[in-house]
Amino acid sequence: MTAPLQTWDELAAYVHTTLCEQENLLSEQFPLETAPIHRRDEFCGVEFAVFGPRQIRLGAVWTAETNVVFFYNARGERFQTEQLPQRLTGIPERFQQGCAA
Repeated sequence: MTAPLQTWDELAAYVHTTLCEQENLLSEQFPLETAPIHRRDEFCGVEFAVFGPRQIRLGAVWTAETNVVFFYNARGERFQTEQLPQRLTGIPERFQQGCAA
């Protein structure tokens, strides 16, 4: 990571690029999917996934509380951890809404 990530869009682009580079995938051919993570109806992070050819699945998890991104390769092994130096802005409202009971 060259410059500190400040916005949600910058984080999503960085995660997408990092995951695709791990398996030499073309990012324009394999979109990034996101899903909010909730704990006791409270937003606590986001799961990122890229689905490649031959059932390859690459993933990352951003934890809101600690502001850390964990990256996982196609075997499910963590290959990188990034501590973000500052809180993100522009997190989509749909992620921050609680779960329905």
